[in-house]
Amino acid sequence: MQDIAIALETGVASAETFDPEVTWIRSSAETVEGQAAVLRALSSILLPTKIMVEHAISHGKVGMASGERTLADGQKRSFCHVFEFTNSKAGSVVSIKTYL
Repeated sequence: MQDIAIALETGVASAETFDPEVTWIRSSAETVEGQAAVLRALSSILLPTKIMVEHAISHGKVGMASGERTLADGQKRSFCHVFEFTNSKAGSVVSIKTYL
């Protein structure tokens, strides 16, 4: 959970992390659908200078991670990502809900 949250917050993720049919629902933007679209959305994220993951948990096919990111200008933003996976082994992410 922590690694996936960091990937979402830094924009650095591999295609294998996401199911081809992944859906990313973001509270501050439009829903992103599909692996290629998620990777494009990640490429526009500003790199933080610091990420602190406070909580990262999983149970079955669901997990979540929350924390705070700090940008170069000192601006801080809290985040919470809720993940659903294709199976209970957390193979690939099929759904993401992000709360800011």
